[in-house]
Amino acid sequence: MPCFVGLDKRYLTDVALTARTSTGDPEGEVVEELEPPSEDELERRLAGLRGEIELPIPAASAVKIGGERAYKLARRGVAVEMPLRRSRVDALDVIAYTGDTVRLDLRVSSGTYVRAIADALSGHCRTLRRTEVGPFVVEDADPELVIPPDEALAALDRR
Repeated sequence: MPCFVGLDKRYLTDVALTARTSTGDPEGEVVEELEPPSEDELERRLAGLRGEIELPIPAASAVKIGGERAYKLARRGVAVEMPLRRSRVDALDVIAYTGDTVRLDLRVSSGTYVRAIADALSGHCRTLRRTEVGPFVVEDADPELVIPPDEALAALDRR
């Protein structure tokens, strides 16, 4: 398992650009309502999120703060200054922009919080789907087939 955790990831997400939420997703409470950005402004925001970035870890994450999971503290209403996480965004591409929601295709390093990227865009993740982990692609998934461990490890060696 440890050899899979550190692999790069790919996601598809729909980011609602009319509100930030306390959790970075639709489950949280709206903390700020906003006017969606113009396409030019959206592209400016996206440009600042490509490459090496540093963003706060979402409060609704499993990261431990003082020995306790951040999401547990957040649920109790304990305000905590979340630490920054350094990560890498190799691709951050717009698939569609409707004016209030943008669909993004992201290729990121392990440890990247897509909800933090959505928040940096002044929005929240409406949907989020991981489509790749290292060499493993969701389109190749077969619910009837479990890859033997030696075959999975060989796929990592081919990288």
